[in-house]
Amino acid sequence: MDWATVVWKVVYLAVAAVVTLVVDRGVTRVARRVLDASSIPSASIFVNIIRGVIWAFGLLSVLEPVFGIKATAFVAALGVTSVVLSFGLQDTVSNVFSGLGLMLGKVVQPGDYVSVGGFEGFVTDVNWRSTIVHDRLGNDQVIPNSVLNKTAFTRKGASSLGCCGVDVLVRPDADLTSVSEEVRRLATEALGELADDAFEVGVTFSGFDAYGTRGTVWLHVRPDVAFGTAQDRVTRVLQGRPWLADATGARE
Repeated sequence: MDWATVVWKVVYLAVAAVVTLVVDRGVTRVARRVLDASSIPSASIFVNIIRGVIWAFGLLSVLEPVFGIKATAFVAALGVTSVVLSFGLQDTVSNVFSGLGLMLGKVVQPGDYVSVGGFEGFVTDVNWRSTIVHDRLGNDQVIPNSVLNKTAFTRKGASSLGCCGVDVLVRPDADLTSVSEEVRRLATEALGELADDAFEVGVTFSGFDAYGTRGTVWLHVRPDVAFGTAQDRVTRVLQGRPWLADATGARE
């Protein structure tokens, strides 16, 4: 092999790589815009599949001119190899197809607020291997797609995604209507800028025990607010109120 042939192959390979890179960036940019404008969820799994196809064609285009390998023979050999690899990559393959099933079926998509196994937050992305869930404390939970596809989870609506509760115990002789009004006023003032203005503070009473009437104060906060912060504010403002029952029994 002379130097001219080597140089030609290097140049051909470089040009093919540059062209593939340009096509990759252009097509993925257009794909993201199309996904954003359509009803199909804009998740990275679709973009990654498109990129994989583009680079696969780029590889096939240089096989024979540069490496002297016929594309048809390579594809045939790749098919046999894929069968062998599939046994060792069962989890990966399962995650890819589970991710596609979740997205195409619109079971879960970026922007959804979900609760999975005690962890809840916003779905930020569904990639080829896992689904990323971001909680209110700033933590990211990485859930394999195959696990999420087999696990029951809750997709919360607008009225419940920012809802949390503070339990209270009210004296048996207290006027529940007056207590509810006072709690709503105090809790609303305590929440301040943390509150979701689309919803009001709610108070419900659910039963009795030996010390008084059990109730829950329902708070609605913004998506960027941790539940613990809101619950702390409301608990502090309610602490010591005369209608609260003692831990050892109703107040005299």
